[in-house]
Amino acid sequence: MQTRPLGRTGIQVSAYTLGTMMFGPYGNPDPDACVRIVHRALDHGITTIDTADVYGGDGESERIVGKALRGRRDDVVLATKGNGPMGSDPNRRGNSRRWIVSAVEGSLRRLGVDHIDLYQLHHPEPGTDIEEPLSALTDLLRAGKVRAIGHSNLPASEIVEAQWVAERRGLARFRTEQLHYSILNRGVEREILPVCRRHGLGVLVWSPLSMGLLSGRYRTETASPGRLHWVPKHLTDRRKLDAVEALIPLAEGAGIPLRHLALAFVTAHPAVASAIIGPRTEEQLDDLVAGAGAAIEDDLLDRIDEVVAPGTDLGPIDVGYESPHLRRAGG
Repeated sequence: MQTRPLGRTGIQVSAYTLGTMMFGPYGNPDPDACVRIVHRALDHGITTIDTADVYGGDGESERIVGKALRGRRDDVVLATKGNGPMGSDPNRRGNSRRWIVSAVEGSLRRLGVDHIDLYQLHHPEPGTDIEEPLSALTDLLRAGKVRAIGHSNLPASEIVEAQWVAERRGLARFRTEQLHYSILNRGVEREILPVCRRHGLGVLVWSPLSMGLLSGRYRTETASPGRLHWVPKHLTDRRKLDAVEALIPLAEGAGIPLRHLALAFVTAHPAVASAIIGPRTEEQLDDLVAGAGAAIEDDLLDRIDEVVAPGTDLGPIDVGYESPHLRRAGG
């Protein structure tokens, strides 16, 4: 497992990050099995773990990760996120100073650690001045409770604005961006990835397998009802399904499974530091890690471009961030 620089933070991360959204009742409900997945990932050379306060419901994923890291904390670059609702109280969510300070303290308790290596704002919040979270996170950095800060799903214009505000106000600046990027969703190549490179941000990629479509297991009409519940439009999108059918022979011609091709594709981008994988079982983890050494030649990249053009999204992903300015009234 290769390690790579996380932007200009000086932190080295593994090319694959273990994502833990599947830890808990909505994925793998067996905490001990999830702990074994963490230990196996570390044994494979994965040094980076990404979680969030909302994963598993009520912080369950963070508690599992904390249990798994007892005695091995120093082996891991530990990342978590905050912004999502942690209860019905409207002030127990969002990017306000009031909530961020509380959210970080809650994550520290659940994880059982004294600091978080990378704390990320899970979603943009257009109604909150960006100076609010930057100010709070600067104080948390100075207190030693977090070591680097980042954001997730931020549009290019807001990435630039956050960098500008940090400079003008003398605040700590965001050092990472976590975004959705896959062969089927390449829209971030137009502006967001170039902007991240321009400002030295380390990029973590969520759902490089496009919510399972690029695993090779989901073809026409084969997705399970449970998975269709979460991403019904995504898994039945004809353009995406047709693209998968066109990509499978490309992967076969290269002698690798489609899922390994998909991971190699996103990690080949010079802006990307690490791809987040989210296995539910040890067997899935082993299978994904087996492709860590895969490389893509230029001619294969050209053929992928013929299936999905650079900078193109074949369609939205149901769980992706949607700007409130684009939502329909009552939606």
